Amino acid sequence: MKTYILYVVVISLAWTISSALKEEDCEVCFKTVRKFADTLTEDVKKDTKKIEEKFKVFCKSQKNKEHRFCYYLGGLEESATGILGELSKPLSWSMPANKVCEKLKKMDAQICDLRYEKQIDLNTVDLKKLKVRDLKKILTDWDENCDGCLEKTDYINRIEELKPQYTRTEL
Repeated sequence: MKTYILYVVVISLAWTISSALKEEDCEVCFKTVRKFADTLTEDVKKDTKKIEEKFKVFCKSQKNKEHRFCYYLGGLEESATGILGELSKPLSWSMPANKVCEKLKKMDAQICDLRYEKQIDLNTVDLKKLKVRDLKKILTDWDENCDGCLEKTDYINRIEELKPQYTRTEL
């Protein structure tokens, strides 16, 4: 009987540990919540309303996937709905990012559908083999634009022109 109870306990523990949310399953949430929590002071962490206000300010400067994350939580003016309370309460209790993201995923599964795109290594990739949308994405990530670019070669030339500013060459 004791071994049976021990067996049940071990199986339930293993199931609980395996069902925990992993960072690679919800990477945008983990990174954004950690980044936001690091900006909070101790007196702000005590008040959920202040946390929500700070999150809205934080979201104004976010781009790409983090911006979409803010949209899902209601941190943007154009957000259709908002579940900021599900972020602010756990943060006020100093809950770690993985637990906050687990709670948020239960409220809205889209939050964990956000994934970062693979980064392109500009030192090794052949720009001529990339698609125009990938070339545009490189420029967008750099907050640069290509006025008058009509063809792929125009984008490649602009990237080559800006490459020394944005890439490091190691010896």
